[in-house]
Amino acid sequence: MTILVSACLLGRPCRYDGTARGLDGLGELLRDHTVVPICPESMGGLTIPRPPAEQKDGRVVSRDGTDVTEAFRRGAQQACRRAQESGATLALLKARSPSCGSTQIYDGTFTGRLIPGEGIAARGLREMGVEVFDETQLESLKERLDS
Repeated sequence: MTILVSACLLGRPCRYDGTARGLDGLGELLRDHTVVPICPESMGGLTIPRPPAEQKDGRVVSRDGTDVTEAFRRGAQQACRRAQESGATLALLKARSPSCGSTQIYDGTFTGRLIPGEGIAARGLREMGVEVFDETQLESLKERLDS
């Protein structure tokens, strides 16, 4: 099975703050599958590091007030293209990200408050039929991979 995986979860330092969020045991979980690393934010042209960004009122705005919506949209389109080209049917994405969050995102106030919602890339992938998980759903992903 081919699965898209947020590059930061694979240990690549591409998050907004230039860090990674590598997951212990991820290599073992995915070893029998084809892994396609993605970072929609980088793929959309955003730099590393960059100011944090959050969604609000249908836009994505960085903490310094810069509207970065178009970069997030470009990155989501690139992620969807990568899914289509690779034949990926599953994605493991970074939780709470304005690109990759699959169940919750930050509310746009930069106060750490979470709300129900999904990132732009996660939404695009889901709408094209890719089953999206985040790192808080590893057990569900494992069950899906084992089925």
